Amino acid sequence: MKLTLPAQTILLPSPVLIIGTYCSDGKPNIMNAAWGGIASSKPPCISVSLREATLSYHNIKQTGAFTVNIPSEKYLRESDFAGLVSGRDYDKFKETRLTPEKSKLVNAPFIKEFPYALECKLIKQVDIGSHTMFIGEILGMIADSEVLNSNQIPDIEKVRPMLFGSFGSMAYYNVGNKLGDAFSIGKELLQK
Repeated sequence: MKLTLPAQTILLPSPVLIIGTYCSDGKPNIMNAAWGGIASSKPPCISVSLREATLSYHNIKQTGAFTVNIPSEKYLRESDFAGLVSGRDYDKFKETRLTPEKSKLVNAPFIKEFPYALECKLIKQVDIGSHTMFIGEILGMIADSEVLNSNQIPDIEKVRPMLFGSFGSMAYYNVGNKLGDAFSIGKELLQK
């Protein structure tokens, strides 16, 4: 039986995105953000939605840049920590022992240990209510060669990214088994 429920901010699953920014004093900062995703193919863009209360919100507004770092499940604790505390009170890189590296394309740090990061220039922000959506044009990607496939694209089975279940489960998950080939398996229905 289907139930009619009130509006909720649940989209299963949500990616775990670690946003890298610089503070006004040049200190690198990271935060865990699950509200984001690809926003456009041309130009290549990604969006992240942040609350004004976060330090990263103000850093992006000031610098006009950010990185979107994709952690592997190996960095579960560090990724969770990046969302538990504020960069106003903690040096998250020091506490997690992660290494900030300066992007060559944008004024933002990326995380050396993570499989890959997207380098983004802020092109638009949309105030929506409780959050502001920051849309960044992806100017480049930094990736470990070990996680790339033969087309130089990150391979999900090699990256082993984490997923956030939702505020209902309050848990992280890993990626499961391949179910079928995209833009292919559905063609079976054409043959009936």
